[in-house]
Amino acid sequence: MNRPSVSSKNFRARIVAIMKKNVPFMILLSLLILFSFIAPNFMTFGNLRILIRQVSFSGIAAVGLMFVMISGGIDLSIGSQIVLTNVLLAIMMVYGKLEPVVAIPLILGVGIMLGAINGLLSITLKIHPLIITLGTAAIFKGIGYIINMSRNIMGFPDSFRWLGQGYVGGIPVPVIVWVIVALIGAFVLNKTYFGRRVFALGGNEEAARLAGVRTSRMKVFLFMICGFTAAITSVLLLSRVFAGQTVTGQGLEFDCLTAALLGGVSFKGGEGSVFGLVVGILIIGVLNNAMQLASFPDFSQTVVKGTVLLIAVAIDVYQKNRKAKATVSRVATQP
Repeated sequence: MNRPSVSSKNFRARIVAIMKKNVPFMILLSLLILFSFIAPNFMTFGNLRILIRQVSFSGIAAVGLMFVMISGGIDLSIGSQIVLTNVLLAIMMVYGKLEPVVAIPLILGVGIMLGAINGLLSITLKIHPLIITLGTAAIFKGIGYIINMSRNIMGFPDSFRWLGQGYVGGIPVPVIVWVIVALIGAFVLNKTYFGRRVFALGGNEEAARLAGVRTSRMKVFLFMICGFTAAITSVLLLSRVFAGQTVTGQGLEFDCLTAALLGGVSFKGGEGSVFGLVVGILIIGVLNNAMQLASFPDFSQTVVKGTVLLIAVAIDVYQKNRKAKATVSRVATQP
C-alpha cells in the first residue's frame, strides 16, 4: 500500500491551515449567497450600500475594542460611552451654541477621558476590565440619562448633517471614516513597535513586563484609543440621526464584541487582525440586514445574535485550548 509522501502531507496541512484562517470569510460568503436567494432585495446596490453604511458605525468602534481585546482586556462600556458623548455633543451645539468644528474635538477629548477612566480604574483597583467596564457602563449611561432629562435635542447646523448623511463620490462618509480608521489600526498593529507590544501584552503580560513594556501605562492608553473610536462613532451617529437622544448607541458593544470574536480576535488576548474584524463586522451586518428584510421580530433577532455570540466564544475557547494542548504535547516530546 502506498503511503502519502511527506510533501503531500505538508500540502494538505497548508490547505487546512488556509481554510481555518479564512473560516470567517467563508461564512460571510455563504451568508451572502444564502440571503441572495431568501431575500430578493438583499443583493441590490441600494441595499448593499445601506448595509455597509449601517455596519460602518459599529466597525469604527470595534477597531478600538480590538486593541483592548488583543492586549487581553475588554470594554463593555462602548455603547454607554456613546450614549453620554452623544447627549453631551448635542447639548454643546444646541444649547451651548458651539460650532461643530469646536464641539467635535471637545467630545473626542471626552471620549479619550472616558477610556482613561476605564483603564485607570482597572489597574488601580486590580480588577478585571470586564467588571470595571460593566460598572462604568451603568455610570456613563446613567449620567447620559440625567443630563438629557428625557429630551429629544434638535436644532443642529445643516453643515453637521454631512458627516453622517453625506457622500463622497457616491460613498457614504461614515464608510470612508471606517476605512481610514481600519487602515490606521492595521498599520499600527502590523507595522509598528507599539503594535508588537500590544500583541506581547496579550500573549503573556509578565513576559512583556520583563521585556520592558510598561504594562499599566499601555493598558490605559489602549482604553483611551477605545474611547476615542467610540467618540468618533458617537459624532457620526448624532449626525446620522440628527437628534440627541439616549437610545443612540445602546447595545453597540454587543455587535462589536461578537464581530471581533467572529473575526478571530481572541477573548483571551494575543490574537487578532483588522481584516478578520472587518469580516466579522460584515457578518453581523449581513445578519441584521437580512433579518430586517425578512421581517424577523425584534426579539427573534436578539435570540439569533445572542446565539452567534455564544458560538463565537465557544470557537475561540476551543481553539485556544487546542493550541495550549499542542504546545504542552510538543514540549513533552522534546528530549
